[in-house]
Amino acid sequence: MKKVIISCVAIFLFLFLGELLVTEAQTCNVNELISPCFATFAFSSPPSSACCTKLREQQPCLCEYIKNPAYAQYISSTLISRVLTACKIPVPKCI
Repeated sequence: MKKVIISCVAIFLFLFLGELLVTEAQTCNVNELISPCFATFAFSSPPSSACCTKLREQQPCLCEYIKNPAYAQYISSTLISRVLTACKIPVPKCI
């Protein structure tokens, strides 16, 4: 009986942790930044509260976006540093 309980707990933890990892992976979606942050990155406008909220949500993904050559033309280190500072988000060490 003990082995069954331990096995059930192990399976539950495996599934639960797997779900957390999938959920975390789904948060990195640069397309979610386009609408609220377009004016900020295209025209160097001050970031809106919606843009800051999305940047906070995707904070773990920022280095990935910054290092991606496809986004380099839109996100300079100077611009992203200014935007993150305006949003009161710590500038990642990758900059």
